[in-house]
Amino acid sequence: MKIALIAHDKKKDEIIELAKKYKDVLAKYELYATGTTGTLIMGETALPIKRMKSGPLGGDQQIGAMLANGELDLIIFLRDPLTAQPHEPDVSALLRLCDVQKIPLATNASSATIMLEALKSGKFFEARS
Repeated sequence: MKIALIAHDKKKDEIIELAKKYKDVLAKYELYATGTTGTLIMGETALPIKRMKSGPLGGDQQIGAMLANGELDLIIFLRDPLTAQPHEPDVSALLRLCDVQKIPLATNASSATIMLEALKSGKFFEARS
């Protein structure tokens, strides 16, 4: 299973805490992340992560290309809904691709926790057909 980890600036601390809490779960999978998020998570957890560019510099589009090619199975994208993002069209495209490709998407810490707990318990399943 391939998992992408993304977080807007104001959500970086939250995704780091999730990665630390679920380090043993995440370690079982192939991880991808946008640049800064990946660097921060690796620094705190030592998890191996394949890093893309920073989101505003095309990282969201790189993750989107992976989605379009069927190369990802789960996305955790902690979004900041209260701050305008300069790359909002890329973010919207990424969310739309998750729906088109039927890829589970967590956009806040609560939904991410549910998905990570499902992975931990072995009750997570791929919904794509």
